[in-house]
Amino acid sequence: MNHDLAAELHRRAEQDQAARRRLLETGAADDLLLVDADNTAWLKQVIAQHGWPGITLVGEQGADEAWLLAQHADRDPGFQRQVLVLLQDAVAAGDALPRHLAYLTDRVLVASGELQEYGTQYTHDSDGGNLRPHPVRDPAQLVTRRACVGLEPAAEADLRMRERYPRKAV
Repeated sequence: MNHDLAAELHRRAEQDQAARRRLLETGAADDLLLVDADNTAWLKQVIAQHGWPGITLVGEQGADEAWLLAQHADRDPGFQRQVLVLLQDAVAAGDALPRHLAYLTDRVLVASGELQEYGTQYTHDSDGGNLRPHPVRDPAQLVTRRACVGLEPAAEADLRMRERYPRKAV
């Protein structure tokens, strides 16, 4: 295991989450944009040097944190699509968690204007009000798809999301 790389992933993931907390508290996104841009550039270098930083390379926490940085690389959808392929291979090899693949799959699909598969991505109504999931392909099979990748039922996830991100003031 590469302990130095795992430690840097941890440091960057903590910065990522701190910037997101500040956004929720203040509404200011400047810091978040800088953190995401820096983390995306750094993760690209890591992948060029090591490949996907999976469980074998950085441990389960490090792999979780690498996925988090990729998940938040929204300003570089091409990079997220590249990571999606790497993550598919890592999951097939047992070196990444299927739920990470589910979240990134949905993120990439929603960014492309397509229906998501697992119901992991949310948005607020156009008036900034109620939180709702982006539309899902074949909703009747959503429970099965989520269970196959280790995700909680959509109703439980929906409740958790609404508690974490309450209605915005309009």
